[in-house]
Amino acid sequence: MTDEEVVGRQLGRKPRAFRRVAVRCPFGRPAVTEQEPFDAAGRPFPTQFYVTCPFLVAAISRLEAAGGVERWSAAAASDERLAASLAAAQDEQRRLRREIDAGIGGSVRAGSLKCLHAHVAFALARPGYELGDEILAELPAMWPDTCCTTFP
Repeated sequence: MTDEEVVGRQLGRKPRAFRRVAVRCPFGRPAVTEQEPFDAAGRPFPTQFYVTCPFLVAAISRLEAAGGVERWSAAAASDERLAASLAAAQDEQRRLRREIDAGIGGSVRAGSLKCLHAHVAFALARPGYELGDEILAELPAMWPDTCCTTFP
């Protein structure tokens, strides 16, 4: 099974604008993918790094459901170190993907986060992103005890 087929199984649909696997889980399965700037139909795909590991997706979703986007946006606005980390990562995202003038996850809003999934994906794919690392540290576990991506 190809990486793209595994990602399709993880997502429950064919991935759009799939370029490659950027990060693998400890079990060797895709965890974060990198997307092309445009899909096959020529539509912009602003999210460059995308979490596909079902366990990690669920953990981040629970964090978002508990007000994580608002809380981490406020933390980035009030903590100079986190604000600098966010600004540097947004700038890096724009340098990486010059075709689309947007920050992490396609964000165009300065100073606020759009989606924690995108920030975690960026932190895993581009080590050194402090804000993303702190979001990751809030998760009870980043990986399951056994592989969560198994197929019949």
